[in-house]
Amino acid sequence: MLVKALFGVDKVSDIPKILPGLFLSIIIMLLSIPIADYLGKFLLSLQGIDPTGKSSPISSVLIAIVLGIIVANLFKLSDIFKKGIDFSVTKILRLGIIFVGIKLSINEVLKLGFWGIPIVVVVIASALIFIYYVNNMMKLPEKLGTLIAAGSSICGVTAIVSVSPAIKADNKEIAYAVANVTIFGLLAMFIYPYLAKFIFSTSEQIGLFLGTAIHETSQVVGAAMTYKEVFKDDIVFKTATVTKLTRNLFLAIVVPLLSFLYLRNQISDGNQKINIISLIPAFIIGFIGMAIIRSLGDINLINGGLALGLFDANTWKNLVNNIGELWGSKYLLGTAMAAVGLNTNFSVFKGIGIKPFFIGFIGSILV
Repeated sequence: MLVKALFGVDKVSDIPKILPGLFLSIIIMLLSIPIADYLGKFLLSLQGIDPTGKSSPISSVLIAIVLGIIVANLFKLSDIFKKGIDFSVTKILRLGIIFVGIKLSINEVLKLGFWGIPIVVVVIASALIFIYYVNNMMKLPEKLGTLIAAGSSICGVTAIVSVSPAIKADNKEIAYAVANVTIFGLLAMFIYPYLAKFIFSTSEQIGLFLGTAIHETSQVVGAAMTYKEVFKDDIVFKTATVTKLTRNLFLAIVVPLLSFLYLRNQISDGNQKINIISLIPAFIIGFIGMAIIRSLGDINLINGGLALGLFDANTWKNLVNNIGELWGSKYLLGTAMAAVGLNTNFSVFKGIGIKPFFIGFIGSILV
C-alpha cells in the first residue's frame, strides 16, 4: 500500500516502469533551465540592462512545459513513458508544491506595512471573483477560470501548478492558464516600469504597483530591476519584491479554499456535512507546514537566536533557497510541468480558441 501511495504502482517490481517517463521529464526540465537563462538575459539586454549576475525574468517552469508539448507533438511517444509521465504529473508535482512552501514567510507580510497588506488582499480577492465570473459568463470550463484567476492574482505559474491538483484540472486547462499569465506578465514586465513612473509619485507606490500588478515572481523581479537600472531607484526594487512575496504567501490560504469549494460542489447531497480538514489534500498540509517552519526559523533569527535553534542566518538563507527555489520551483515543478507538456496534444486546444486569452487580458487589466 505504501509503494502504491508513493509511486503509483502495486509492487516494488513495478517501480522500473516509471523510470523511462520520469527520466524523460527530468531531461526536459534540465534543458529548460539554460534556455530560460539565455532568453532572460536576451530580454534584459533588449532593455539596455547588463544581465550579468541577475536572475532571469523567464521561468524555466514555463520553458519546461513548452518543450514537453513540442516533444509530445513532434514524436509519437511509446507507452513505456506513460507511467513515469503520470508519476511526474502527480507525485513529483505534489512534492514540489510542498517544497515551495518554505519560500513563504509571515515576516515578509509584516514588512509590507499597514496599507500594503489590505491592497494585496483586495487585489487577490477581486481578481479571483471577477475572473471567475467573466469565465462563467463566457461559458468556459470552470476549472480553467479558476486557474487563470489564481495565476493572475497570486503568483503566476506557481499558483497554477499549486491549484491544479486541488481542483483536478486537466492538462489543457493548465497549459492555457500558464500561457495566459506568461504572455500578459511578460508584456507587463516591459511596459509597467515606464507606465508607473508617470502614474505614481513615490517609490513605495511604484513598488507596490509592480508587486501587485505583474503575475510571475520572476517577471516582478525583472520589472523592478528594469526600474532600478533605468531610474536609479533601489526602494522600488525592494518594495516590489516584498509585495510579491506577500502575494505568494496567500497560496497557503487560497489553495485550501479552492480545494474546499471544488470538493463541496462535488457533493450531491446539499445536507451532507463537510469535514473541512478531510477535504484539505495532504500536499497542502505539507505546503502549509513548510511555510510555518520557514516563519518560525525567521522569527528565531529576528530575536537574535538560531533559526529553529540550529542554523545561523547565512546557513538558513541557503537552506531555504535550496529547498524552495532550486529543488521546489526549479527541479520538481519543472519536472512536473515537463510531464504536463508531454501529456498535452495540440488537438486539445481546438474548440476553446482565444477566449481564455481575453479573460487573461481582463484579469491583467483588473489587477
